[in-house]
Amino acid sequence: MAARWSSENVVVEFRDAQATAMSVDCLGQRAVLSGRRFLYIVNLDAPNEGHRKISRQSKWDIGAVQWNPHDSYAYYFAASSNQRVDLYKWKEGNGEVCTSLQGHTRVISDLDWAVFEPDLLVTSSVDTYIYIWDIKDTRKPTVSLSAVAGASQVKWNKKNANCLATSHDGDVRIWDKRKPSTAVEYLAAHLSKIHGLDWHPDNEYTLATSSQDNSVRFWDYRQPRKYLNILPCQVPVWKARYTPFSNGLVTVMVPQLRRENSLLLWNVFDLNTPVHTFVGHDDVVLEFQWRKQKEGSKDYQLVTWSRDQTLRMWRIDSQLQRLCANDILDGVEDLIDGISHLPEPDKTLHPQDTEPQHNSGHGDEEALKEDFLNDPLVGKKTDQLGLPQTLQQEFSLINVQIRNVNVEMDAVSRSCTVSVHCGNHRVRMLVMFPVQYPNNAAPSFQFINPTSITASMKAKLLKILKDTSLQKVKRNQSCLEPCLRQLVSWLESVVNQEDSTSSNPYALSNSVTPPLPTFARVSNAYGSYQDSNIPFPRTSGARFCGAGYLVYFTRPMTMHRAVSPMEPTPRSLSALSAYHSGLITPMKIRTETPGNLRLYSGSPTRSEKEQVSISSFYYKERKSRRWKSKREGTDANNRPIKAAGKVIIQDISCLLPVHKLLGELYILNVNNIQETCQKNAASALAVGRRDLVQAGSLLTAPRCPDPGHALQCV
Repeated sequence: MAARWSSENVVVEFRDAQATAMSVDCLGQRAVLSGRRFLYIVNLDAPNEGHRKISRQSKWDIGAVQWNPHDSYAYYFAASSNQRVDLYKWKEGNGEVCTSLQGHTRVISDLDWAVFEPDLLVTSSVDTYIYIWDIKDTRKPTVSLSAVAGASQVKWNKKNANCLATSHDGDVRIWDKRKPSTAVEYLAAHLSKIHGLDWHPDNEYTLATSSQDNSVRFWDYRQPRKYLNILPCQVPVWKARYTPFSNGLVTVMVPQLRRENSLLLWNVFDLNTPVHTFVGHDDVVLEFQWRKQKEGSKDYQLVTWSRDQTLRMWRIDSQLQRLCANDILDGVEDLIDGISHLPEPDKTLHPQDTEPQHNSGHGDEEALKEDFLNDPLVGKKTDQLGLPQTLQQEFSLINVQIRNVNVEMDAVSRSCTVSVHCGNHRVRMLVMFPVQYPNNAAPSFQFINPTSITASMKAKLLKILKDTSLQKVKRNQSCLEPCLRQLVSWLESVVNQEDSTSSNPYALSNSVTPPLPTFARVSNAYGSYQDSNIPFPRTSGARFCGAGYLVYFTRPMTMHRAVSPMEPTPRSLSALSAYHSGLITPMKIRTETPGNLRLYSGSPTRSEKEQVSISSFYYKERKSRRWKSKREGTDANNRPIKAAGKVIIQDISCLLPVHKLLGELYILNVNNIQETCQKNAASALAVGRRDLVQAGSLLTAPRCPDPGHALQCV
């Protein structure tokens, strides 16, 4: 072991440790390095004066290690190895395993001590289970959480004692330990595996995720559809954790060259360039943690462990801490100018909040500054970067590819101008958004020149837009894009009606207008632009269950494949929005002429049979006379036929290697193996498992006393 000192850090080299994990205790006195043969306990106050070892006998490396974060339990730490967690007790210079936690059936991927309860420890595993243990009773977990996919990370919320987060490939689930049956929220965070997960130290709703997709994303789990901000990187990011001071973030990159620097310090309010680079490690940093701040000192220390087998301690002085600060006093004027970046008030409206504030003078600006500066979380929240509920965020998320639509948006005046041109009709509208929007406050719509539609058409269109916007804002949801789609849908349906009437002069005009509530229902239609995180449904599938059954479902018999099986499947349900808006033609109607194509989103001229459903996206109905009566709801014997796919439950116990009935009938007599085989062969014959009868018969065959008679015995 060799020690090198510099003005910036302390370096201690452990050549033979081969440690894969590291943890610093809550008192800032010790660090544990976990190797396969030994656990090394390092005195951080004098790291070059030797260290203690705890011997371990295992062929498995330690995957995760962590000290208990509570002062009264500071001498306990947990270390995971394969499917087991060992709880170590380090006291008076000696360490020993005091108990073990065993419950997982696959390798444990992560563990984390509870922030508020010193007895609770949570573990995650590839076996899809997340267990919460009470170290006072280690016989079984006190709480069990089950997910579909294995969990790679688990972290307790630092402000909410009941909340924790887990990562599963590229997704994040938020759990409440009081409601273990299902996750309370789901985030489709990344397209690649998540390597790091960290909660904000001061905001219980904000967390950061780092991924293999070369990015760090910041989330408010109350708004799971859109991240707050993103830190793009050129290489994958192993870890991203908040600093205990100001608004800093430390990331560990995976460099393309071994000697590139991979440890960076960022200001979360300015993610363009890192504020500091920690130079020194020759290989990837495996772990980094913060020492407890010494009494009377303003400096912090960052402890890092690298694959180059060196432990380094970096001093973070007050000057470096200021680089991570958000200087509010100097930036208040910018804050006032860009106020739409701030999160809007709580969605729950109180009576005193419903009065619009029309006069915004100097006094209001001073009040805003005072409220902002008095916020205890100011300068700490990453959700100050803008939430999807703000008008400016909504404007930035609008789909500008909606055909025949041009939108001019002005977030400062809280208005936008919409121009739609379809056929010989032109519509130009001014949309004004109230201050409380979208919290139960709908925008206003006003026609401006040049608008070429008649007065009756204006009245109908205004009614449709008001119904659509009210349905959205009643749920505190943004409504601009649904209103745009309704506007285009209605105008194109008018043009289609006029074209069909002009092409058939003998056709009677339809004087009956479909009921307007049809348009209001479109807000709940499949394929909304907000459904980007919902996987596209399947038309068939199968699942095995533990009771010996196979459950599968199929498409309706009245449908057949419309296109080649090589046609790509949409990634998410929001792909239907392109078909709704008419940008892309669904498979069912791609062979129709362009003049016959209509929009899906509530067009009054489209019948129910023509609407784009999940099944019709893939299949079209058979046109043979054989299925005509079935489509009408009856067959030849006047029996009702359901035009839907079947869900079939099949007993496949005879095909499985395990059999429930055999488990009940089998015996095991260790004193008489021949009798055991005879009875078990008879049981297998009774349930029809002839493949097992032959094996049992061979084992019960009498042994030949004379080797010379072996041929006769066979």
